[in-house]
Amino acid sequence: MPSTFIQSLLAIASLSSVVLAAPAYPVIQARSTPGSKHVIANLFQWNWDSVAKECAWLGKNGYGFVQVSPASEHIQGAQWWTDYQVVSYKLQSKRGNADQFRNMVNACKTAGVGVIVDIVWNHMAGIDGGVGVAGSSFSHYNYPGIYDKNDFHYCGTPGNDIQNWSDRTQVQTCELSNLADLKTEASKVRNTLLTHTNSLIDLGVAGFRVDASKHIPTTDIKYLLAKVKKQGLYYTHEVVYEGGAGVTSSEYIAYGDVQEFRYTTLLSNAFNSGNIAQLQGLKDKGWLPSDKANVFVVNHDRERGGYLSYKSPSKRYTLAHVFSLAYPYGTPTVFSGYSFSNNDDGAPNGNYGTCNDNGSGANGWQCQHRWAAIAGMVNFYNKVGSNPLKNWKQGDNNQIAFGRGNVGYVIINNSDNKWKTTFTTGLPDGKYCDVITGKKSGSSCTGKIVTVKGGKLTNYGVGQHNSVAIHTGAKL
Repeated sequence: MPSTFIQSLLAIASLSSVVLAAPAYPVIQARSTPGSKHVIANLFQWNWDSVAKECAWLGKNGYGFVQVSPASEHIQGAQWWTDYQVVSYKLQSKRGNADQFRNMVNACKTAGVGVIVDIVWNHMAGIDGGVGVAGSSFSHYNYPGIYDKNDFHYCGTPGNDIQNWSDRTQVQTCELSNLADLKTEASKVRNTLLTHTNSLIDLGVAGFRVDASKHIPTTDIKYLLAKVKKQGLYYTHEVVYEGGAGVTSSEYIAYGDVQEFRYTTLLSNAFNSGNIAQLQGLKDKGWLPSDKANVFVVNHDRERGGYLSYKSPSKRYTLAHVFSLAYPYGTPTVFSGYSFSNNDDGAPNGNYGTCNDNGSGANGWQCQHRWAAIAGMVNFYNKVGSNPLKNWKQGDNNQIAFGRGNVGYVIINNSDNKWKTTFTTGLPDGKYCDVITGKKSGSSCTGKIVTVKGGKLTNYGVGQHNSVAIHTGAKL
């Protein structure tokens, strides 16, 4: 379930006497109004000009927010991870400059889409030194005019790297993969981070995905969020937690949404192992509360780590998205990336994201956010709103179906066999457009038509590795 905002949790404070008017973005809050737009499209590595153009499509197709890559100056290199090695807080990266960023935010706002920017508070670069993409010289622990050696943690482990992930002190004061770890408890560092964050707020962003939040103590995050010049923005924190000792994800729920990585792991295991029936009780596992969990089938790290990805066989990746956008847990982010053969590969096509009109990717991009089944399920998600899970049905362990109140119904067949049975949908009788294969267009469907009689689909068949989804918004 989408997040409630942090303004009720933090004292309102400001670093400036100038406060910008609140942009007219939809609010990510409890899913109470069907039709509200809460889904986030993560256009990974798209540059600012291409995101600006794509926002018109996103707004027309049910997305409420777009997540974009970090905007600050970073080290040079074509690899995707260079974006996360900060050199300075100039708004100049491989994605574009400050003017292009501003134009993107304004274009997206016009389309009714809020921009959530990935931001790095925890660290700077992880190499010995060099020159950043905007021309700034630096060394590992010296960033002229910004930070010097006194602004970083030196935890005393070999190489100052994290050795024991169950040790809180190491996780939050040692270096993550050699990345120079900032003293986020220090006034100088805090004020510098606030100046950077406020510069993005001045440009009109709707919120932030905070990279590596797990490595920043919550006391420091609380301070920063209380002092930003504008309250009521959306925050989602990257806290990788799969259970066990050490820093836990639940520690961060007072400060925005928290990314629930156990969800991603379970979906990958379920769809790959042939037991999606285990997902029935997902919302009752005692993980993060639904209204504080940011969930996704995959992100940029996980798709390179053996989890579900666009390379997965038998439509598992698509079927997992169908489930994610139908099941009532968390605020969903739809990851949209590009084809790669090496895990380090950076974005294609000069970082300019492009898609074909039919929803397929172009010029090396995958454009998952436009795939017919995923785009159709975004509108399903918006329509069913907070309606409860009901009418769960299971065939074999790889075949499930369920409804959302009397508004929507979905059937997912992840097996090698056709699933033919009678489904109790709870929906009003009539003809519906299957939003997996198309959408409603006037008085007809661009895809399959599904007929409900007596609230049921009688003796209805769904092919192997396929799905069907209907909702009252797509009723003829």
